Amino acid sequence: MKRLFAMSCATLALASCGQQGEYSAVEERLTTMDMAEPSAPAEDAASGEIPVSIPQIAYVYEYGFRLAANDMAPLQERHVALCESMGPQQCRVLEMRSSGDEGDYAYGSLNLAVAADKARAFGAQLAATAGEAGGEQVSSAITGEDLSKQIVDTEARLRARTALRDRLMEVLETRRGTVAELVEAERAVAQVNEEIDQARSWLAEMRGRVDFSRVNVQYQSGAPSGGGFTEPIRHAFGSVGSVLGNVIAALIVLATAAIPIGLVVWLGLLGWRRWRPKKNPAPDTES
Repeated sequence: MKRLFAMSCATLALASCGQQGEYSAVEERLTTMDMAEPSAPAEDAASGEIPVSIPQIAYVYEYGFRLAANDMAPLQERHVALCESMGPQQCRVLEMRSSGDEGDYAYGSLNLAVAADKARAFGAQLAATAGEAGGEQVSSAITGEDLSKQIVDTEARLRARTALRDRLMEVLETRRGTVAELVEAERAVAQVNEEIDQARSWLAEMRGRVDFSRVNVQYQSGAPSGGGFTEPIRHAFGSVGSVLGNVIAALIVLATAAIPIGLVVWLGLLGWRRWRPKKNPAPDTES
């Protein structure tokens, strides 16, 4: 009972401290009491066994493919079908985009979440499928972010907050203390529960990034300019329509601007001829 009363007194400090320091007294008391209890890590250290943790790395795979504009949408559908055939537990479609083809140009993208142990093999399947559709792989990249420290820190914070919540619940279950003290203890429990939920959310998000690698696929049509003899001619013929359209558009703009300007000039000349001073006739000198 003395232990519970001491914890009730420690709970009173929660009302006068900020969010950063409102649990310090309780945590210090809990730490002091837990030091007397044996723990698994302490036993491992005594036996000479050091626990080894596997690095938690979140990978992102980038692939780029080039193929004809008309073949882009079917290839995207084949890649999506390839992902769906693995099931939602192994592959998930996050986003798919494609632009309307303008002439010979088109662009598309596909973002997937693939199980980490299947991501490399899945990338090879994407390349093989693109090759069957007449495309070629033009880029690839792999990046990773080590989340080991963030996961370990979040797990430790979650354990500490869970232990604090359980001890505060013991105080509330005894119903010892004034009404104000019990209200403050309930507020402290609510705050701890909020921190626990936030820590669990962070932990789930980070573990999800580790378990499922991101696979980003980019599609583009056309081919890089080769600089051959026929390449400039092909580009010239391909730009005839756009050049002709630009010329007609320029003529329309010039005509739109020339009509009012010409009207003003014509009215000015007409007025000048009408109101200009008339010259006196030269005197007749023959007489």
